[in-house]
Amino acid sequence: MLNKELNLSSNIFQPNIEEKPTRAGFGEGLLELGLENKNVISLCADLKDSTYNYLFAEKFPDRFFEVGVAEQNMATVAAGLGISGKIVFISSYATFSPGRNWEQIRTTIAYNDSNVKIAGHHAGILTGPDGATHQATEDIAIMRVLPNMKVVVPVDAIEAKKATIFAGHIWGPVYLRFQREKTPILTTEQTPFVLGKIEIFWQSKKPEVLIIGAGPVLYNALWAAHDLEKEKIGSIVVNCHTIKPLDKKIIDLSKKCKAVVTVEEHQINGGLGGAVAEMLASKYPVPIEFVGLQDVFGESGRPKDLISKYGLDVFDIKIAVKKVIKRKK
Repeated sequence: MLNKELNLSSNIFQPNIEEKPTRAGFGEGLLELGLENKNVISLCADLKDSTYNYLFAEKFPDRFFEVGVAEQNMATVAAGLGISGKIVFISSYATFSPGRNWEQIRTTIAYNDSNVKIAGHHAGILTGPDGATHQATEDIAIMRVLPNMKVVVPVDAIEAKKATIFAGHIWGPVYLRFQREKTPILTTEQTPFVLGKIEIFWQSKKPEVLIIGAGPVLYNALWAAHDLEKEKIGSIVVNCHTIKPLDKKIIDLSKKCKAVVTVEEHQINGGLGGAVAEMLASKYPVPIEFVGLQDVFGESGRPKDLISKYGLDVFDIKIAVKKVIKRKK
């Protein structure tokens, strides 16, 4: 499933591997959708360049609307268009959309099952120097709780493009989460992407733990699995790009490994880890360790330093794996 040219290294930030921001994949996917369907419309909250909306805007100026710094208005306008036969994408930084306009998304988009796709950009601590006010680390939690909403966190720019196009081909609200920083390309054009279906990216002959990751930080989980294999600790690593609806195959893999570690660039409360725990608690309870932000805000700093400080690097994932295996035994 992985890019055959992938060169595993000891950190998500590595100069000798192809890198690209997931937001770029969104821009490319949106442009492709616009070329194939005249009903695709894009709205943006004064962040055309940062969200890569400029690609669509330059090609289809009559279908691009710059709403300005008015995220609540953007969501409400989109809701009306979305129930009128249009395929609507709205874009801003995730702290502002869905952060600032959550009530409008809830009441005008989700409640009406309007055909609107919410693109939350600059999510997670990879936003770096902008600090806590611009680092959305709660967005998965607030979006997956909404009825009718689907939640997708692409692992790389190629998958971000596929996810954007897929979202445009299905009816109803979808939340798409994107990062600003360049991150490793882990997939190829041939790697499958189906909303609601996990993909196995690593599998040992005798797995002792299931590692479930979402977003670019999955790269660190892969390296941790590579390291652990040398220590004779087998694992299965899956790319869980769709957090809602969650793939029930996770239950079968958990039965096989009997221990789980979740990895995400988000609060452990309510995010990927919370979704997995909810599913397993009712179907097949197993020991779980959660790698993510531990109920804290981020801060200003270089992305790679923040990944280390907040416990999302390779070392932390390996510690979580050994801890959960010990609990299992």
